[in-house]
This record gives sequence, structure tokens and C-alpha cells, in this order.
Amino acid sequence: MSYRARISSIPAEIAEEMAGVSWHPDHPRCPPLADLALIRLVHHHPSGGERDGELVVAAAVADDVARAFESLFAARFPIERMERVDAHGGSDDRSMAANNSSAFNFRTIAGSDQLSLHALGRAIDINPLWNPYVVGSAVHPPAGAAFLDRADVRPGMIVRPGPVTDAFDAIGWEWGGDWTKAVKDYHHFALP
Repeated sequence: MSYRARISSIPAEIAEEMAGVSWHPDHPRCPPLADLALIRLVHHHPSGGERDGELVVAAAVADDVARAFESLFAARFPIERMERVDAHGGSDDRSMAANNSSAFNFRTIAGSDQLSLHALGRAIDINPLWNPYVVGSAVHPPAGAAFLDRADVRPGMIVRPGPVTDAFDAIGWEWGGDWTKAVKDYHHFALP
């Protein structure tokens, strides 16, 4: 099967699922649905074969995101799960623990009152269990500790150089794996 990605506005039934979960229309800083897009795309699964996935992103970056995932598909990079964070009750922790790759979620940066770039649809997390977020000695999700040795590269892990960093470099996004020594977010890509 060849790569396919369909970009659309947010359908009414999906808007209903998002309301009060990942999208909070009553919040003055939450983007309107017209500023968001739904990408339905195919990706390689680690067990073999291909799966359909969904991402909600800022409409302004949807074409670039679809192009980055086309590069990942061509490289046969495996993605375990790609569901809107609504399937996990809007919980970043539950989504990470499920190794779910997701994008838009109107939320703050963990431990702060500052909006995350996910809240604007300009950030994507890919295989977060295999590519954990590390702050000092804390690992999120905790089971991601089994993947801290970044030299022991296994399928689905993101490294530099590699197909994922190459794909997102090509569209001008930053990788959390390039952050300071004390803070690494190996699953996180964002357009600042």
C-alpha cells in the first residue's frame, strides 16, 4: 500500500468528542476549530502491516506534517498507535503510557501554567513510551526507563541522525531530544 494522508477541517462528530476533553471552546486562549485540521493517514505498525491513524494539528502546518509523515512511511519507521488524545480522556500521561502518537491537546506544560505548543496544534509526540520525556532522574512515562540507553536503538526509537529527525528538520520543527542535558523530550517535535 502506498502512503496516503487526507487533510480536512474538524468534522462535527469529532468536534463533539474533542469538546471538554482536548478542546475547550470556553477558554479564551483555546484555538477555534477553524484553526485546526484533522489528518487521517497511514503508518507502519511495529508488528508489520499498516494502520490508519489520526492527528489534529494547526491547519497552517497540516501540509508540512503530512509531508513529514510521508517521509516516515517511506523509511518504514514503525509507529505503534496514532489516536487523538481524546481516546485517552485528554490525559497526556495515559496517552504516553499507551505509546500513543498524538498532537493537539489544549493543555499547559507539565508543572507550569504556560500553554504547551500542543495547545496550539504545533507539537507532536511520537512513540512516547519508546522515546520518553526525561527531567533529571524522572522518566515519563515511567516504563520508558527501559529505553533510556539511546545507543541501544530499537525499532520505533527516535535518534539523530535518523528518519524522524530528518523528516522534521526538513519542515523546520525542533526536536526535544536536542534539549539540555538535564531535560530531554525524545518523543516531542514542535514548531516554536
